[in-house]
Amino acid sequence: MNLLILGPTGGTGQQLVMQALEQNHTVTALARTPEKLKHKHDRLTVIKGDVLDEHLLNKLVPHKDAILSALGVTKTWKAHGLITNAVGLLVKLMGVHHVKRLILVSAFGAGESIEQANPIQKFIARVPLRSRYDDKTNSEEILKKIDLDWTVIYPVMLTNGPHTRHYRVGEKMEMKGMTMISRADVADFALRELNENRFVRRFPIIMY
Repeated sequence: MNLLILGPTGGTGQQLVMQALEQNHTVTALARTPEKLKHKHDRLTVIKGDVLDEHLLNKLVPHKDAILSALGVTKTWKAHGLITNAVGLLVKLMGVHHVKRLILVSAFGAGESIEQANPIQKFIARVPLRSRYDDKTNSEEILKKIDLDWTVIYPVMLTNGPHTRHYRVGEKMEMKGMTMISRADVADFALRELNENRFVRRFPIIMY
């Protein structure tokens, strides 16, 4: 497939790029700081730019089979509407260019998943990281209203652990303690979902 990957320089984004290339996909990666992307490949095109640059995105979205997003903020408590604005722009351009598939890596505790969170998870989502989680939740409301084949993935606490390919996925999951999942396995599931389409217009949680 011909893929556009957003947020490719973070831990999950790096895994998405690497595993997509290993699976023989062609990848275009949009990054504000492309020098952080460690991978080099003849099927990888790295574009320097801002995900909120509509003119640039309008050049990148056409002729893609799917768009995968691992966008997020890392150095600030405030999201400043990054995910909401990016998703709004993406779905607009996907409609124009007839691109149907979007896979968005969000976070457990966003949207309705907060109802399944344990007290510690709820505190994290509602107090120190509330701006980030509200931003992710707001972006979901945009997706619910549009006619695209989207999937929003809710990983629990992320680690830099190994690529095991052994994990649990579902929309209703029992939380015991501080559940975890490696970034490598989140990327594994995102690319598996790209092929299997088990969770179209749904919100799967992924955990060990």
